[in-house]
Amino acid sequence: MIPPERIFDTIRDQGISFFTGVPDSLLKDFCAYITDHVDEQAHVIAANEGNAIALAAGWFMACGEPALVYMQNSGLGNAVNPLVSLADPEVYSIPMLIMIGWRGEPGKSDEPQHSKQGRILTKLLDALELPWFVLDGSLEEPERVITQACRVLRERMMPVILVVKSDFFMPYSLKKGNKTQYCMKREEAIKIIVDILKPGDLVVSTTGKISRELYEYREARGEGHGNDFLTVGSMGHASSIALGIAMRRPDRRVICFDGDGAAIMHMGALAVIGQSGQNNLIHIVFNNGAHDSVGGQPTVGLNIDVPQIAKACGYREVNSVTRPDEIQEYMNQARFIDGPVLLDVRIQKGSRKDLGRPKTTPLENRDAFMANLGVVRMEHSDE
Repeated sequence: MIPPERIFDTIRDQGISFFTGVPDSLLKDFCAYITDHVDEQAHVIAANEGNAIALAAGWFMACGEPALVYMQNSGLGNAVNPLVSLADPEVYSIPMLIMIGWRGEPGKSDEPQHSKQGRILTKLLDALELPWFVLDGSLEEPERVITQACRVLRERMMPVILVVKSDFFMPYSLKKGNKTQYCMKREEAIKIIVDILKPGDLVVSTTGKISRELYEYREARGEGHGNDFLTVGSMGHASSIALGIAMRRPDRRVICFDGDGAAIMHMGALAVIGQSGQNNLIHIVFNNGAHDSVGGQPTVGLNIDVPQIAKACGYREVNSVTRPDEIQEYMNQARFIDGPVLLDVRIQKGSRKDLGRPKTTPLENRDAFMANLGVVRMEHSDE
């Protein structure tokens, strides 16, 4: 395994001084090192991976220096459009170094949402006609790989990829992490809300620790999971999934459990939800100002007024709470308020170390959820 500072210094030696991207669990040690050692004017944690590509393009055009973009391979989908229609040599020909964490690498155990992403990653890069190089912990001189990648990006004036395996970076602990003073942990807030829900209420929870904590609490209560859609992958889209369900089932109250990083990633969804007038939808953002599931890198969640943004988008009722009694009071009132409603729940960073993962597969979760709604699923046919 390689110390993050060694790779950081190598990249800086290549004339790269601007860093942007979306944190990834495989890159968390490198991302933490960047946060601790790069000025805020030269490091931007972007809303999504496509934004990061655009930021890198703007930086290059302003100074002639390539930037480094980091992301998880699941974020490649967000980046494809600006990679092909902005940075590509056939369009504006903008060089940049892109570091991608290889979740779901073939032969490595990982969560189900990463399996296909990992299997097709190199094929996608080939289809995008992007040169790529692999970094793994067995390399004695990763500097040579990085130097070669930077040579290619300059000679061909295009994005070049560094695919990073799970065994590459040595651990590094974030020192500049934003600290929150709020009294509640996310899991406590989730438990309070679940205790208030009625038997017919449906929950759509975002990817990461929110869904894991919801699953474990349902287990602790001895309940099934048919009322919950546990979104794995597709970060930032839980609120739109919830809207689709709420539109088709106006007889059921639909509650979206969202995170600040996920809500910010595709914030345009707020405008669509707000203008939908969907009165059975409650959108709850558990806001700790961090990408908690991938290393705790900061978001801008605590620096912006999420409720007022939602209000401006057309949500009929918004609020922000910080205490257990405030959650209870507002959730009890929300039942009688026409939505869409948004509740910003400000919480501490972090989760317990023994937090488990759902034992059901995504397909089992989908089928239980649809069965709860009385929907007969379509059978797969090989014909």
